[in-house]
Amino acid sequence: MRRLISIVILCVGILTSANAQTFTQRIQQQKEGQGAVTIHQSDTIDRIVNTATLGTVPTKQATTPAAGNPAGAAASSGTPKATTPRTSASTRHEEGTDSVDTHKKIIRGGTKVTGYRVQAFAGGNSRKDRQQAEAIGNNIKAHYGNVPVYVHFYSPRWICRVGNYRTYEEAHQMLVNLRNLGYTQASIVKGKITVGY
Repeated sequence: MRRLISIVILCVGILTSANAQTFTQRIQQQKEGQGAVTIHQSDTIDRIVNTATLGTVPTKQATTPAAGNPAGAAASSGTPKATTPRTSASTRHEEGTDSVDTHKKIIRGGTKVTGYRVQAFAGGNSRKDRQQAEAIGNNIKAHYGNVPVYVHFYSPRWICRVGNYRTYEEAHQMLVNLRNLGYTQASIVKGKITVGY
């Protein structure tokens, strides 16, 4: 009976000590015959990694630039702040930027027919090319808010195309407008377009 009690106490102690270790402590443990792992991270990341459990997300703490926030310091020093291209209208107004609707315009009940679009940008398949295509699309939406703008990845490149034109002449007018905006490499492409009739 004493053996059983001592085994149960030993098992409970082992389980308690195993659960007391954090995730990063378990990874960094030295094991014979295996390599060593060293983790360098901030206290914020440590709290996120070591306190997150399934189904819960740690809350974000608000910091101010005066508290030593490097992101706030960079924003106040004049360096451009990275923003995501798709933000809500309330966020755009809070940030003080133009309120451009960057969501796709979907033509409900539209029909696919052969027509023309104006291609404003064709890049590669890198992240930089994607960001450039989205930036060009947002700029065109700012100037021509009622014209649909499509930013897609057609393998192997990111492209930005504008409009749904049934005739070449309509597409040519938009081509002239885009070239006047500075997109000298813009061209007209033929393909499937969506019309709503």
